[in-house]
Amino acid sequence: MPRPVCAPPSAARSLSALRGLLPFVRPYRARIAAAFVFLCLGSGTILLVPLAFRDLIDFGFGGHAHAAGGLLGSVSLNGHFIALFVLAAFWALAVSARFYSISWVGERVTADLRKAVYARVLAQSPQFFETLQTGEVLSRLTADTTLIQTVVGSSVSMGLRSLFQFIGGMAMLAVTSPGLFSLNLGLMAVLVAPILAVGRRVKRLSRESQDTIADASALAAEILNAMPTVQAYTQESREIRRFDERAETSFMAAVRRTRVRAALTALIITAVVGSIVFVLWVGAHQVRTGALTGGQLASFILYAVLVAGAVGTFAEVWGDMMRAAGAAERLLDLLRAESAIPENSPPEAIRRAAQASLSFDHVTFCYPSRPNQRALDDVCFDIAPGESVALVGPSGAGKTTVVQLLLRYYDVDGGSIRLNGQDIRGLALHGLRGAMALVSQDPVIFSGSVLDNIRYGRGTATDEEVLRAGRAAWVDEFAERLPEGYRTFLGERGTRLSGGQRQRIAIARAILKGAPLLLLDEATSALDAESEILVQQGLAAAMEGRTTLVIAHRLATVQKVDRIIVMDAGRLIETGTPADLRGQGGLYARLAQLQLGL
Repeated sequence: MPRPVCAPPSAARSLSALRGLLPFVRPYRARIAAAFVFLCLGSGTILLVPLAFRDLIDFGFGGHAHAAGGLLGSVSLNGHFIALFVLAAFWALAVSARFYSISWVGERVTADLRKAVYARVLAQSPQFFETLQTGEVLSRLTADTTLIQTVVGSSVSMGLRSLFQFIGGMAMLAVTSPGLFSLNLGLMAVLVAPILAVGRRVKRLSRESQDTIADASALAAEILNAMPTVQAYTQESREIRRFDERAETSFMAAVRRTRVRAALTALIITAVVGSIVFVLWVGAHQVRTGALTGGQLASFILYAVLVAGAVGTFAEVWGDMMRAAGAAERLLDLLRAESAIPENSPPEAIRRAAQASLSFDHVTFCYPSRPNQRALDDVCFDIAPGESVALVGPSGAGKTTVVQLLLRYYDVDGGSIRLNGQDIRGLALHGLRGAMALVSQDPVIFSGSVLDNIRYGRGTATDEEVLRAGRAAWVDEFAERLPEGYRTFLGERGTRLSGGQRQRIAIARAILKGAPLLLLDEATSALDAESEILVQQGLAAAMEGRTTLVIAHRLATVQKVDRIIVMDAGRLIETGTPADLRGQGGLYARLAQLQLGL
């Protein structure tokens, strides 16, 4: 899924990406409402502080300690300070309660979003990952969701708080001094204009920055997963240079974004300080002429600071919103991704059988990346329940494609595949794949113990069932020599194990799954002779009582199967027992002559 290249969107379109997050926010309406209440209480309290200072100056410091009027009425000087402390304490409680409530929502929404994106990615077919690198997905799951958390858990709350302070402060400015208010209003307009002008640029630069980070992450993930090859070919310096280039590109994109935001911040600070100084100068002259009291001027300046601070916060929040909008677009791209493999609704119930039957009926298929080249061309064959059949042929013959179509990693272009008489396109993917057990040429070993890796075949299996499968696959032969036996931690990708040991764990996993159809995709092709003997013994246990489809290059490994199907260039060209095929003098006979000397 290549990233779309778009023209800089409008602010409205940019923020519309954030509306896609509403389904993740709605379940927590109660907490958001509580945070809103605390926000109102805190904002209302802070708007009372300038009035308290006005009364303190006019009725306290001004020598009218017991005069009536003002916010606090006729109270002592000590009473004014006590009132200020109470306001501050109440404001602190409201702010802390609001911070906790909205931060909880931000963390919860982020966790839900990560889970939803991860689940969506796991539901995609292999076609999805032909154009989207793993590192790109990881970047969206981490960096992009962190930006969303910042907006939901902080920026939105700060924006609303600033909105309340702006509206309330402007109203109190108009009440305190209409003349100074008009002057201040003009100065505030100067602050709003650059915020709107720069916001769209910040959003575009933010998406560019996130894309460059994702590119660097994708490269790092690819190279870290291929470290043995990198080191074997002494390409460390080359890969370091490649990553350095990606990192520098990411750095420059971040610098461009930061430069724009820094310029905006400098403009706002200069304008705020300049407006405060100018208004203070005008107000000071009005105090000298008696048009204003000292307390009124002080409260006006405090309200002006609150309003200017609110506008400055808007600039920061707007920048965060634009960055989050870019991140939301990238995440929603993943959430909107539809699997290339559709499921019927409702799917057909799979027929359970101890031994599966399989039928390929005039199957034709082209990989999406090579639409004009047929990987399979009118392939027809049947496998009876309990039968073991091998697919052999040169590289590119279409053998592995048969397995990928069976597992519905891709769908056929023509014809049909039937499992127990049912077209697999009508079955639920979970049920279809649950009826098969796969042992591949390069089995995946997860970061866990031997016990954990075997149990991956059936998560509900008991330890005794796992150990029984391990014994059947000859895992005991090496597991007993490990420091903690079956509970030994194997490390990432099982790099501490040999190829034969990894294969035997994979075979034990397939045995434990107990699926009626066993798929062996080049399960012994990369093993030495001694390891192959042990793995073959494990495979014999896995094949017992199951229908088995074996993909093989080495003919020596399939001499005991019931039947061999020979493929070449996507077509089925021969079928029969090993003895029959040698007598036909075709492709199998030539391969047998080369490999077995027969």
